[in-house]
Amino acid sequence: MAVTLQQIADKAGVSRGTVDRALNNRGRINPEVEERIKRIAKEMGYQPNRAGRALAMSRHSIRIGVILQSIDTPFMQQVKDGVEAAKEEVQRMGAEVEIKEIGGIDASAAIAYMEEMRESGCNAIALVPSEDEFLKTTVDTFVQDYQIPVVTFNSDIAGSKRLCFIGQDTLQSGKAAAGLMSEIVCTHGKVLVISGHPTNQGHKNRAKGFVEELKACRPDVELLDMKYAYDDDWAAEKIVEEALHNTEELAGIYLTASGVEGVCKVIEHYGMAGRVKVISNDLTGKNEEYLKKRTIQFLLGQDPFAQGNNSVMILFHKLFDGIEPDKEYNYTEIVIKNRYNI
Repeated sequence: MAVTLQQIADKAGVSRGTVDRALNNRGRINPEVEERIKRIAKEMGYQPNRAGRALAMSRHSIRIGVILQSIDTPFMQQVKDGVEAAKEEVQRMGAEVEIKEIGGIDASAAIAYMEEMRESGCNAIALVPSEDEFLKTTVDTFVQDYQIPVVTFNSDIAGSKRLCFIGQDTLQSGKAAAGLMSEIVCTHGKVLVISGHPTNQGHKNRAKGFVEELKACRPDVELLDMKYAYDDDWAAEKIVEEALHNTEELAGIYLTASGVEGVCKVIEHYGMAGRVKVISNDLTGKNEEYLKKRTIQFLLGQDPFAQGNNSVMILFHKLFDGIEPDKEYNYTEIVIKNRYNI
């Protein structure tokens, strides 16, 4: 038998109207009481009447804004596929999803889109952020002052009041890459780390995890100064050309983000494929081609579709069903591929 609002009210010691306000996020209720009611409802297995909620939405619409940065990368296109699938699903329940795209990393553009979304009536926002103090302040303002929940995905923004994060545990991903590199790189070789954007927390964490773990398990390997390619193949190509010209015994390259095509182009041109071990991220078409050709030894995937899809669905369930995310960090799986299991 379905659990009723009155049963929840009786157990919580409050009125039915208070339960209704708590479960439907209508405010005018003590936050501690609201949290207790939601906990009791979850424990009792309460399932909201979705038909009734859909009817209510005709009077109070749900509009979710999504901001995608680095949209010009193949990986982020896969993230967008997940967003589009979620958009189609929630639209069947009467919700709206507004998507904005940014080429590269631009905190000012992200902030401008957030303000534009607020003015257009968005009551929740999913954001691929960068590490920027003004952006962090803006997120906190939206959550605290405007009561607009914000979810971060793919990359996080440390210390903000965002609702939760959806994406890879990038520090652990970097450590996993270092473990793989330690098994295949030659003794006393030199390893180059090419990162993406210095303001992207995910890129920074991968690099940090890789450097820490490789130093710990292979102290004989020399780590060269880290370089930034800003998700650009041309920049990555030039970085590797310079490394090959100036560095003897270049034995390995780890990329935290995009730029694989530029790296592999140089490696193949100089006949170094297989001799210089390459580990990178993301199971995109070009990356997989280089993996099959043995120019890349390992790729680490992070389920981009789930990142985009879950960010929208978590916000929808919060607004539509009054369901809070189960945890603050919703990590996607770290998938390791080589040429044998691609």
